[in-house]
Amino acid sequence: MVDVSKFEKLNVADTCSVWNVLASRLLYEAAKCARVMLCMSEFVRYECLHKPGRNRPERLELQGRLRREIERGTITSYSLGIEDLQDVEILQSRRSLSKGELASIALAKKTGQAFMSDDKAAFKLAIRALPTYRVQSTPHLAAWLCFTGLLAGTDKAQIAAQLAEVNRNLEPHLGQAFLEALRCKLMSSAQQNPQGASHADTA
Repeated sequence: MVDVSKFEKLNVADTCSVWNVLASRLLYEAAKCARVMLCMSEFVRYECLHKPGRNRPERLELQGRLRREIERGTITSYSLGIEDLQDVEILQSRRSLSKGELASIALAKKTGQAFMSDDKAAFKLAIRALPTYRVQSTPHLAAWLCFTGLLAGTDKAQIAAQLAEVNRNLEPHLGQAFLEALRCKLMSSAQQNPQGASHADTA
């Protein structure tokens, strides 16, 4: 289980996590309030905005949101040279990952930022290439925002509903993340107020 009391604020996001964060306006606004920043590789920008695919309404909606954030300068993209991708740890598993995911891991490693992904294979590879604390996910972000008070436990349902509106789904991980955040908040509160807990036990 991740430490929901900590979250690296500078993140290189892969395609999946870009969509998941932008899919919930509530989650994204809370993240911006916490000064969490996302950037992406040019590979991910291509996958999100230019890669051929069906123009489904939810895809067009998310693309519109991303374009607006790029225009505002709140999400930026960076190119990588061939030498940046020639990391043995990354290239060993390239067959199972997209160029966007590989480039995101390489960019995170090069810049010292965290890598953010909701793809299981990409997450596993990133843990081999980066320090564990610099490999993060959208549920981890939501849990940290809940732990720090920028989201309430009851916000989970609205976030899940907003994700569903654009055909995104993070269950059961999102639900587990909120439960862990609330559990840790309760424990932290009890540790900070041991006398109150003691009085409650003897009442």
